[in-house]
Amino acid sequence: MPRIRWRARRIASQIKHCVSMWVSYYKLVYSTFCYNSFMSWNLVVDTLTEPMFWLVDRVAKYLGPIMVVLVVMLITSVVVIFYTCLLPHLYNNRSLLTTVTMVIAGHWLLVNIVFHYFMAAFTDPGMPLQEIPEVVSICKKCIAPKPPRTHHCSICDRCILKMDHHCPWLNNCVGHFNHRYFFLFLFYLWMGTIYVSTNGYQLFKEHFYGMKNSPTYVFATTQFFYGYAPATKHRRLQVNGTYGRYESETIGQVYDHPEGSWYHHAVLYEFLICAAVAFALGALMLWHARLVTRGETSIEIHINKKERKRLKKRGLVFKNPYSFGVYRNWQIFLGFNSKRSFISHVIFPSAHRPVDGNGLKWKMSTYHQPSHNI
Repeated sequence: MPRIRWRARRIASQIKHCVSMWVSYYKLVYSTFCYNSFMSWNLVVDTLTEPMFWLVDRVAKYLGPIMVVLVVMLITSVVVIFYTCLLPHLYNNRSLLTTVTMVIAGHWLLVNIVFHYFMAAFTDPGMPLQEIPEVVSICKKCIAPKPPRTHHCSICDRCILKMDHHCPWLNNCVGHFNHRYFFLFLFYLWMGTIYVSTNGYQLFKEHFYGMKNSPTYVFATTQFFYGYAPATKHRRLQVNGTYGRYESETIGQVYDHPEGSWYHHAVLYEFLICAAVAFALGALMLWHARLVTRGETSIEIHINKKERKRLKKRGLVFKNPYSFGVYRNWQIFLGFNSKRSFISHVIFPSAHRPVDGNGLKWKMSTYHQPSHNI
């Protein structure tokens, strides 16, 4: 019995050895015919998810023009409602000087919003030329050399200089030549939503909660909507538990104000959409402000994160070669070097070119180079 047991164990080990040899042999044959020095699990995952990314790219490409029209329609609707609903309310509830100041500030914001959105959407973000002074890699899609900070956009189907991301709301890539326009559009649009929300909150509260004995003042445009003289002060009446009519305090006439009128819904729409956009846009703007502060893009932050982990394992500290400090990073990004240039380049619309070169070659903070004024 002990001898038979020993032979059974020997047979099992021989079978195991033969199986492992055949597996190794077929692995060798497979590797011989399918060898690829670039093969990795990342490449396998990219290949398997390629159909999904293709579908997303096609959808984003064809939805781009629709998204641009939607943005224009939303901004236009907010501006129209502000002129027809909120501005009359401000005029009759605040002093003339305050109203004029608010109107000037509102138009300043509107001009900046329209200018920076137009420039961000229709400015070419930049693409590599035939002659590149510095090459860091080869684009696998374009099969062409790539300069530093350049990445391929699968939606635009080309390489973009200093690519940050493809924005469907612009139907354009955010890159070297329109990154500043994109960020300032976010900033001024966020300020515009705050401006409209704060000025329209009182009127929104009256219409949403149905405040009792809340006086309403009307401007000349309301004569067209409700049919009473604009110079008369009116008070809203509660009829059958709802606010549906206005009574003149001077001549004692009562005017119909139909429930569910467009004016009521316009006031609610104006405040709710501006308040919601203010929160969402504020978070997005803070994210991009953080990237600018660190001298990175939305793509580079992930690349630098991996590089930071890799160097940490080797006992080294990663330093972003394109970061020159917080203040200097903002100077380079916005393109100013004095208070006067800050006013002309940031406070007011400006179409100046980026001051950090043509996007093909970049100054690096890890090497000492003589500084040049902007």
